[in-house]
Amino acid sequence: MTFDVLTTALDALRGVADGATDRLDQPTPCSDWTVGQVLMHAAGDQHAWAATVGSASMPTYNPFDPPQDAEGGVAEAVRSAADVAAETWAGVDPGTDALPTPLPPVPTLAPELAAGAAALDAAVHAWDVAVATGQPSPLTPQLAAQLRPAAEATADSLRGFAYAAALPEVDGDDEAAALLRYLGRDPAWS
Repeated sequence: MTFDVLTTALDALRGVADGATDRLDQPTPCSDWTVGQVLMHAAGDQHAWAATVGSASMPTYNPFDPPQDAEGGVAEAVRSAADVAAETWAGVDPGTDALPTPLPPVPTLAPELAAGAAALDAAVHAWDVAVATGQPSPLTPQLAAQLRPAAEATADSLRGFAYAAALPEVDGDDEAAALLRYLGRDPAWS
């Protein structure tokens, strides 16, 4: 895939989904959703991105009212969505001026930022699931630094819907903690 940050984020999402199959009912930093719902939301978002930038199908459910489980299992639903996303993004020309997005307040983005926004969704939800299920965080400082431009291009337009208000910065935060705070998430959530 041309967009390395998206490859990394999709791998992270697949990994935490595989490690969470026996904890789908656990609470998450997304206070209204369980682990299963966060994973199904993330899968639906990747389908929506793939459908918007390519010719994949939209998800068969509303990603903002995600089911707790899926036929064949949540981990399989996540793997399938990540595979569709990877295949779709492999066909996206990075030299295109702008790509449409599934984000109504942000109708188009340059390809690198669009891929970064899709990666941001996958990586942050991978973090949500990891901390909710006691897995190591896949959101490394290096990945967070790569995601920050997409966050800055999209988060403010999506606050109150996809992201909460930014939390105050804390001295000593690494790039991952700073990104989470910028997106309204507490890096110390447990």
